[in-house]
Amino acid sequence: MDINLQKTLLFLLFIGIGILLKVKLKNKSELAGIKVIILNLALPATIFIALIGVNIEASLLLLPIIALLLNVVLFFATPLVFPLLGIKKGSPNYRTGQLLLSSLAPGLSCFPFILEYLGDSYLAKAAMADLGNKVFVLLVLYLVAMRWHYKTQEIENTSNRAKFKSLCIAMVSEPVNLFIIAALILLSFGFHMNNLPFIVSESLSRLSLLMTPLVLLFIGLSVKIKKRQFAQIISMLLLRAGIVVILGIALITAVQINVAQDRLLLLAFGLSACSFWPFAHIAAVDAQEKRVLNFKKTFNQNFAINILAVSFPLSVVLILGILSAGTLFASIKTMVLLAGILIASGLIYPAFMLVVKKKTIAQIQSLDTETGDSYKLKRVSEN
Repeated sequence: MDINLQKTLLFLLFIGIGILLKVKLKNKSELAGIKVIILNLALPATIFIALIGVNIEASLLLLPIIALLLNVVLFFATPLVFPLLGIKKGSPNYRTGQLLLSSLAPGLSCFPFILEYLGDSYLAKAAMADLGNKVFVLLVLYLVAMRWHYKTQEIENTSNRAKFKSLCIAMVSEPVNLFIIAALILLSFGFHMNNLPFIVSESLSRLSLLMTPLVLLFIGLSVKIKKRQFAQIISMLLLRAGIVVILGIALITAVQINVAQDRLLLLAFGLSACSFWPFAHIAAVDAQEKRVLNFKKTFNQNFAINILAVSFPLSVVLILGILSAGTLFASIKTMVLLAGILIASGLIYPAFMLVVKKKTIAQIQSLDTETGDSYKLKRVSEN
């Protein structure tokens, strides 16, 4: 069996173990403890190692910009389909979906397969592109999350200067952001992992190893997907994938990307699963809102976890299917067909719900008519 397929099955196995462990970990405080370890130790260490290990090449500087533009377009494009899925604008689910669907997690869902099918040079390109994605998910989405938090909680009495100060304090106090700042400072002075003291580099490396298994276990432990919500999330992610393929076709046509491997890299990177990092921002906002007594919520943590749980296996299936098919999906015609299939599949659930809604309305109207007719007959008989 292919080693990358084995890795994929291993990741899914960890999520499955997390689901089974729900029988043992019934207390919410126990689950919260795992989340604290992820957000305050494993995640910061992973980000620090990723940033301090970056070697920037001038020829690859365009890739982070392209990835960042993809994030921005997804941020504004994906919410357009939410009303079709029954997600109301301005609701916690709407904001949660917009935050997560614009993020990418190529490290878990994409990098292993790019390395296997496209080689080391394309993995380097993907890692470089991920810098733009990291800037978006770590900084831009954090600012957006806090802005929505202020708006939801109607924090209007505070001046813009005070809000900015509060936001800066919140950013600096987050362990993730502290590690990012430290990594950038060390990187600017020419430090890398091999320059750091052994106790520091080894501690960070060992903490980073906790990241993947803990995140997968946490997803399994936290997932609570109802049948209707599962169909809703699948539709959402399929429509997102269709939008990504269309954007890929537009970029390939505009820039004249003719190398098949470059086209496949673009598709695989764009179809990456949703990132865990926006969930970190959602968790930070939720922690602040627990102190507020008005019960208004900016985000829905359970909905976020469910999106992450479904996003990972779906993205892996799509990426594996594309890369394992050779250069088949490098053709524009095949990409157009793929985009059409993804969008059509994503529209099945909203179409079904529309039919059910019309049928329900028709039944209610029929019942009202029957009730009205029987009432008229009763009045006539009485007279």
